Amino acid sequence: MKTRREFITHAPLGLLGLAVASRIEARGRDDVKPPPGAPGAFNTTPAVGPEVTPTTFAEAEKLEQVTLTAAQREMAAANWRTSMAGMLERRTGPRKIALEEGLAPATVWDPILPGHAAGPVHDRFIASQRDPGPLPAKDEDIAFSPVTHLAHWIRTHKLTSTRLTRIYIARIKRFDPKLRCIITLLEEHALKQAAQADREIAAGKYRGPLHGIPWGGKDLLDTAGIRTTYGAEPFRNRVPGEDAAVVKRLNEAGAVLLAKLSMGALALNDIWFGGQTMNPWLLQEGSSGSSAGPAAATAAGLVGFAIGSETGGSIVSPSMRCGVTGLRPTYGRVPRTGAMTLCWTLDKLGPMARSVEDTMLVLKAISGPDIGDVASLPSRLDFDAGASVKGLRVGYFPGWMKEAPATDVDRASLDAMHRLGMVPTEVSIPDWPYDSLNLILFAEAAAAFEELTLSGKADELTMQVPDAWPNLFREARFLSAVDFVQADRLRRKVAVEMAQLMSKVDLLLVPSLREEMLVITNNTGQPSLTLRTGFVEVAQARSDWAPDPQHPVPTFSPPRRVPYGVTLIGRLFEEGTIARAGLALEREMGVANERPPGF
Repeated sequence: MKTRREFITHAPLGLLGLAVASRIEARGRDDVKPPPGAPGAFNTTPAVGPEVTPTTFAEAEKLEQVTLTAAQREMAAANWRTSMAGMLERRTGPRKIALEEGLAPATVWDPILPGHAAGPVHDRFIASQRDPGPLPAKDEDIAFSPVTHLAHWIRTHKLTSTRLTRIYIARIKRFDPKLRCIITLLEEHALKQAAQADREIAAGKYRGPLHGIPWGGKDLLDTAGIRTTYGAEPFRNRVPGEDAAVVKRLNEAGAVLLAKLSMGALALNDIWFGGQTMNPWLLQEGSSGSSAGPAAATAAGLVGFAIGSETGGSIVSPSMRCGVTGLRPTYGRVPRTGAMTLCWTLDKLGPMARSVEDTMLVLKAISGPDIGDVASLPSRLDFDAGASVKGLRVGYFPGWMKEAPATDVDRASLDAMHRLGMVPTEVSIPDWPYDSLNLILFAEAAAAFEELTLSGKADELTMQVPDAWPNLFREARFLSAVDFVQADRLRRKVAVEMAQLMSKVDLLLVPSLREEMLVITNNTGQPSLTLRTGFVEVAQARSDWAPDPQHPVPTFSPPRRVPYGVTLIGRLFEEGTIARAGLALEREMGVANERPPGF
């Protein structure tokens, strides 16, 4: 008697097909019992799911670029309903099981490679001590002031939180109809928090630099008793019962939650169920996404600061377009408990503000692990606003700096860092297919919103174009699990390469929208800081969406002047280094204080 393995290896295909058919027939008979002590085997469970044919596999081969012989297709078709029974049963029953929204995968991405140390050795936070001068006479001058100034005036009793909150409320009511950046204005809630802050500060109970500062949260942060919509039609009436971890921490810091800010539906681009969020600098174009509302509201002086999120560019891109400062923290530094999940191994929450130091004040308040986020990590934060930047090695890619999307602003920023005493250092990376890592994004996102897709509710989203989530979620159902694992292995290989590169420099300066670096650093989990360093002219509105001949974007003659930002990439958990360099660059370039016309 040959073993099962020997039989499968040596049996003629015709006999094998007969054997497969016989086993399938026998599987349905109750009188066929294995002898005692027989081990289990694949393909011996009851058949589940629809019948498939060899033609099914012939067509599927086109999707995955694999080739089967006719006999192999016959075999696959004969036993597909048994070999894949376990996969289908989770969704179709009889032992169907729901995977609740907050359930994370068993596999956790750790950005720290084995054998590598990461982050500073101690905590240190030294803020700047500059006196911002007297309180401005005009409300609009107060509204556009950075948090460092607002905090000084509140702490020294020159400004109350209530007055500042009322200034922002008035501006929201005046300007949001143009921008569509507010999903829910929390006027009563904010004034109540502001009054409490004023009472505490008057009593000498000052909590720190965010005490009394009004802020806005991207509408993927849960807020107890306040709707959190994800910017998407199916969730527009969703009201959570508990605050997200980041919201709790900002409440503890005494910050005033003023508004839930718009986001592209389910964290993609800048269109939500209320329309498209617009760029305050150029109202004929979207603000970019998916942290569209945080960028537009901060740029237009409607909040003191905002919290955004990034999976693949959602802080970097709108920060660059709207001319604000966006800090994407190291993956794992800021807990995502109570925030919408798009991709468990890629999502990050971070501050968006009008100055570099503002982002660090916020980061300090929201950092630290939380039991609700299995990927959150303990970490240290070392930042000294007055520390020298001389000698910092700034890596740059020579070829990238000479071609689009780089501009003269990128090149001028690198020159400025050289003037400041930093050391420009040429670096390179292998020419690998980095875009293939996006398979991880698509697969995780489709898993996170599986029920939305299978129920058909994804069809309720405003955008139904090929590059919007509904189509991408559907397509992702046909991704290969093998290819997903291979992409994950490539991710590890890329992380090793980046660790070697970053061992040679202290930080990188890259064109903000260089696609390779957006994909690489979001997958490796490294922090980035995007800040305005100049202006460019555009003759055509920019869009996050694929070109659509039926809906051309506006063109401009003469071209329009808009802000432009560069991005600094840091080592894991070394946000303090990129912030120190960014602060010096911000002061050197001297363009951070200019406001969008009309606001």
